Amino acid sequence: MLDELLLQLAETLKKKGWMLATAESCTGGWIAKSCTDLAGSSAWFERGFVTYSNEAKQEMLGVRAETLAVYGAVSEAVTAEMASGALQRSHAQVSVSVSGIAGPGGATPAKPVGTVCFGWAAQGSAVRTETCHFEGDRDSVRRQSVEHALRGVFHSLDME
Repeated sequence: MLDELLLQLAETLKKKGWMLATAESCTGGWIAKSCTDLAGSSAWFERGFVTYSNEAKQEMLGVRAETLAVYGAVSEAVTAEMASGALQRSHAQVSVSVSGIAGPGGATPAKPVGTVCFGWAAQGSAVRTETCHFEGDRDSVRRQSVEHALRGVFHSLDME
């Protein structure tokens, strides 16, 4: 399923002449790895940022300290800034960001394990965000996050 999704995404990006950038926290580079597993991905994958710590989010992507303090790293406000930062700090025309609680620890009553926030930014469009709640263990939550993030890139391409 992921392989088919990546092939479709690759073809769509190549047809548009667009490049993708990723900004990842809880997925730890899994989205970028999945993209670059596909031969020829240099034609459509520009770069990936793995920003696990709050400091990395601020330094590499320009996420504001105030946004992190007010909303927390797992928030649509932060993933919006991550996606925008990835677009601004790359040569890509579309980006995806993800930050979440894959577990088993780190959860709060307001943000249980499986809470994952996403951001998508595309040249000429407003940033789009979404929060999902995935079931399963750490690996399952991360795998579902990768697939959802990549599906969302298609939506961003359709909106431009």
